[in-house]
Order: sequence, then structure tokens, then C-alpha cells
Amino acid sequence: MPIEDLARSDAVTAPPETPVADLAATMDEENVGSVVITNDETPVGIVTDRDLTVRVLGGEGDSTGRTAEDVMTTDLRTAEPSAGFYEAANLMAEHGIRRLPICAGDTLVGIITADDLTELLADEQRHLGDIVRAQRPEY
Repeated sequence: MPIEDLARSDAVTAPPETPVADLAATMDEENVGSVVITNDETPVGIVTDRDLTVRVLGGEGDSTGRTAEDVMTTDLRTAEPSAGFYEAANLMAEHGIRRLPICAGDTLVGIITADDLTELLADEQRHLGDIVRAQRPEY
């Protein structure tokens, strides 16, 4: 199954100059744990709720004047829309990341998270359980 069938097309984005307080507010308003940092539609980094906690609150503690560019992870891993489920899961596991932006070339087209993958696996397990139950004889 191509990852584009699973990815959310509404990835939350912000430019690098966005203040960290605005990033936190956006995460709260959008109920997400990350914001993909983009120049136009090209991802250049990602800021997660953990980045804000560790790099802002756990670091200097003062967010005044700090921007996404100051706290974002720039070693961004991405996947093509045609990548498979296992390829994406392996990439996430290999690099210890929970969020994987999906890019067509240099253009952000979506994002998939570990929670999305877990939800998919849970749905598949439920379907397998239905099959097993349907095969059991009634007593």
C-alpha cells in the first residue's frame, strides 16, 4: 500500500521565522504534535512538541526572540508518496522519528505519524479478529 493512501494531506506548516510561541499555539489549535517548517512548499525542518519542551523549556527557558529556525530539526527525513508502508515504517524506526513528511520531489504533500501507522495496524488486527471469529463454530 503506498504511503500516500495513509498520509494526511493537511500537514501543518510554518515559515522558519515563526516565533516559537506561535508554533506552540498552532500545535494546540490544530491538535498536532509537529509543524513542518517550509520555505514556500519545500520542507526545511520540523518542530515537534518535544523540540519545544527540550530545546526551549529545558534549554535556556526563555523563548523571547526565538524562532522555528532556532529550534527546528534540520536533518529532515522524508518519503515519496509512492513509498510503501513498510518502507516508511523502517525509515521512521531507523532514524527514531515519529513523524515523516511526504514529499513529491521538493514539495510537501502530506505527513504520516507513528500514531497513524499504529491506528492502521490496529484496524488490520480488528479485521483479522473478525475473520477468526467468523470461522469459529457456534456451540
